[in-house]
Amino acid sequence: MFVGVGRDDDEADASLLTDRVVNLRVFDDERGRPDRSLLEVGGALLVVSQFTLLADTRRGRRPSFVAAAAPESARPLVEAVAERARTRGLEVATGRFGARMCIDLQADGPLTLVLDTKASRRK
Repeated sequence: MFVGVGRDDDEADASLLTDRVVNLRVFDDERGRPDRSLLEVGGALLVVSQFTLLADTRRGRRPSFVAAAAPESARPLVEAVAERARTRGLEVATGRFGARMCIDLQADGPLTLVLDTKASRRK
């Protein structure tokens, strides 16, 4: 899971994001329907900070990252997501915060989801 932390994100966002990720029913059941959560299938989680998720590309040719939190604010929230998932019983690995990393990703299935905790709170 890639985690982008915005300037106005806080502990409540980290908690909400973790709860959503571990409980979303996106894994197939015995009928092949997405009806199982990460907790139910005994999955593991890789948490990687990704400030570029906050890119604003509406103007010009260069993305703006002004909506992304500063590293000193973002790091504790990314770590909180990983720790909250661990307390739920999941095996959690993490990337190195702020490092330039090469991640091999194999997407198996039709789902790629964007979870916006601010949108979730407005509803």
